[in-house]
Amino acid sequence: MNKSETAVIIVGGGVIGASIAYYLAKRGQSVTLLERGQLGMEASAAAAGMLGAQSEMEDTGALFQWARLSRSMFPELSGELRELTGIDIGLVREGLLNVALSDVQEEELRARETLQRAAGERAQWLSAAEATGLEPALSGATRGALYLPEDGQVEAPQLAAAFAQAAQVLGAKVQPYAQVQGLLTERSRVIGVMTAAGPRYSDHVVVAAGTWSGQLLAGIGVELPMFPVKGECFSVRTPKPLLKRTLFTPGCYIVPKAGGRLVVGATVVPHSYDRKVSLAGLAELMDRARGMMLSLGDAEWEKAWSGLRPQTADGLPYIGKVTAMEGLYTACGHYRNGILLSPITGKVMADWLLGADGDELASLAPWLDAFSPDVSETTLRGSRGDSALTLAHVRQ
Repeated sequence: MNKSETAVIIVGGGVIGASIAYYLAKRGQSVTLLERGQLGMEASAAAAGMLGAQSEMEDTGALFQWARLSRSMFPELSGELRELTGIDIGLVREGLLNVALSDVQEEELRARETLQRAAGERAQWLSAAEATGLEPALSGATRGALYLPEDGQVEAPQLAAAFAQAAQVLGAKVQPYAQVQGLLTERSRVIGVMTAAGPRYSDHVVVAAGTWSGQLLAGIGVELPMFPVKGECFSVRTPKPLLKRTLFTPGCYIVPKAGGRLVVGATVVPHSYDRKVSLAGLAELMDRARGMMLSLGDAEWEKAWSGLRPQTADGLPYIGKVTAMEGLYTACGHYRNGILLSPITGKVMADWLLGADGDELASLAPWLDAFSPDVSETTLRGSRGDSALTLAHVRQ
């Protein structure tokens, strides 16, 4: 296309868009990343950074397979990004305790232990005494915990910033405050985007704009069911670190950060673009968090915030090529797993856009099909929906 300014335009400067830009630039592709505001300041900035490939998964379907592959990429990625940018993404690999506070939760977690061991993952049920031996700050209400030593965490804002800076170092054009108003098409092909400053042309466009992706795609007749889910969080500080591992129970997590900081989240408010943090939401989180860790009540308050998670109708992200519109790709709808899934999403999108050989993508094909944006109502009730129903239940 002779009027192209760049081979690929990525719409959205969060962790997913920045990851795609990084993996494309790493392989020498001409790429421009456009973000309507500051880079990485929406859902990416609000995330606690958990790498919970196992902690929330009740089945071993496509999302689980994708998640554990992506988790395995972080050690090498951490070194690469630090070398290119000087940014430490704060990778911690101390594991996670999925805490049971009732008989029902214990039964569910023991079943999950069996499932995950059968899938080849490390998972160990701990008695209450064993769990408190690992984390003495656990409350007396603990019935036991499922220990997941391979799950970990990163500093989410640093990860998003490192991806964007590394992409720029490798030659990508990264432009904040470049609002995309719509997609430009010509004879069933996307040819670029319209920004507030005028048209920008490209051979390929990747929509990775989080919860706003659906609105942008609807402008050219591509309907992908998607909606925001507000999550409220808060953080506190303690004079000395009280936890080494992330604690997780239905409706609440406590993530230990450097310097005695603890991040607590997150509420679930579907279909809300309201970014205000509510007293009711914080009170609910505080009660749940103190149920796991009673000493949290003595911690020093730091701050509260919220973010909008991009959720899809069936709980699976839309990753791949939109066949009805040549040159158009999507990478959106990652809900609570954007940080975790960012490396694998970026790498596979780069493979697609650069025409990776069939063997490289063939090994991922069974899972890629589950994330395809080419869905119909029938598909949503079939292969995509079946693999997401239990996951959606767990997250609520």
